[in-house]
Amino acid sequence: MAMLFNIFCWIEFFLNIHRKEIFDSCPRQVAAPHLKYQYGFGNDFVSEDPRAPGSLPRNQNNPQRCPYGLYAEQLSGTAFTAPRRENQKSWLYRIRPSVIHGVFKKVEQSGFTINWNERPPNPNQIRWKPFKIPCHDVDFVDGIHTLCGAGDPRLRSGLAIHIYLANDDMKNKAFYNSDGDFLIVPQVGHLHVQTEFGRLLVEIGEIVVIPQGVKFSIELGGQSRGYILEVFGSHFTLPELGPIGANGLAYAKHFQYPTARYEEKEEPFTIFTKYQGSLFSAEQNHSPFDVVAWQGNYAPYKYNLERFMSINSVSFDHCDPSIFTVLTCPSQKPGTALADFVIFPPRWTVAEKTFRPPYYHRNCMSEFMGLIEGNYEAKEDGFLPGGASLHSIMTPHGPDSICFETASNADLKPTKIAIGDMAFMFESCMGLSLTEWGEATCNAIDPDYSKCWQDLKKNFESIRL
Repeated sequence: MAMLFNIFCWIEFFLNIHRKEIFDSCPRQVAAPHLKYQYGFGNDFVSEDPRAPGSLPRNQNNPQRCPYGLYAEQLSGTAFTAPRRENQKSWLYRIRPSVIHGVFKKVEQSGFTINWNERPPNPNQIRWKPFKIPCHDVDFVDGIHTLCGAGDPRLRSGLAIHIYLANDDMKNKAFYNSDGDFLIVPQVGHLHVQTEFGRLLVEIGEIVVIPQGVKFSIELGGQSRGYILEVFGSHFTLPELGPIGANGLAYAKHFQYPTARYEEKEEPFTIFTKYQGSLFSAEQNHSPFDVVAWQGNYAPYKYNLERFMSINSVSFDHCDPSIFTVLTCPSQKPGTALADFVIFPPRWTVAEKTFRPPYYHRNCMSEFMGLIEGNYEAKEDGFLPGGASLHSIMTPHGPDSICFETASNADLKPTKIAIGDMAFMFESCMGLSLTEWGEATCNAIDPDYSKCWQDLKKNFESIRL
């Protein structure tokens, strides 16, 4: 038996030498192929670059000698001892380990901040006009500005909302977030996202989630604007369906994950990281996107919002917007989200004897809304694509006076609404505070927002005895 084992080891050794020769003879700088994806939310995936067959180790994670002379490196998204159903990790097999880089130094000019408590609290309804894309060259990371937030990444609890305004590619630059996950919602311009796990093309009407620690670079090909929801200390998951049953909302099979595609560049690269709310950079002399194969369930993914299966009332009354939740990031309190990503897609409305637009509301959650395209039914005017609104905890909000009058007198026929529209909401149990950029520097706040409710008239007629 021992002799057979030794023979097997020698065969594996010579196979690895042969694989390394094949790998070394692979052409450099191969043009990006047609992108291929793997499907299924949270699946355990295996992927290897077809240019290096056999690069993924079989039967184990960390062999003494990896195929092709690669380095094995684990990326952990949860604690080692997290329950199996929640445990997230991936093994990456790369040309060089990530540890090869220079010293990180703080980048002083950055739009990131966690100083949202430096300004006085503001309980007013807030609306931003479309944020302006700069005329000078700005790449994705340089174009990020923190709008509001709550909590602290150092305590692994909280969230931040950012706006990105860019028009230039990240050239020989990569970024990873040490603080949390990014959920990115493009509003102008598609994103070519290169990650350690492979490439993703994210178009308008799609979202991309890049988990904590994953390096990525973005090519734009023109002007780009969008929204970012960042969560600290937890990861996005599909919401529980409860009484809805086994089917509905976002299907796991529609989430797309990249396939391995390594890049072998012997050129200077700048690596940026956001750490405890500040931006840092370090230099290295090779591409960080040199992962030849990977396996695991912790990886970036994208989702097309058009594939959402809407649930709604077919009798009377207005369902709560939680029925439109695509992804959720649970808090420690059951049934309460640190952050929900909610959309308002095209759908039929048929409720009888019902005021169909969103009702007037005071909420124990914070509601940040953005508009990707079209209009939002409760506010046809003023709330524009590329803009946003924030209704803080217990701040009243609801349809404007025009919407109220129209909906109160509408013929209640079955109607297809939100055709060509796509609004969304980031909802959180935390009280969001504005940053200096969000309240002052961005010069986008609409000072007349509250006027949209002032024409709501008194309709009550008292009974005189």
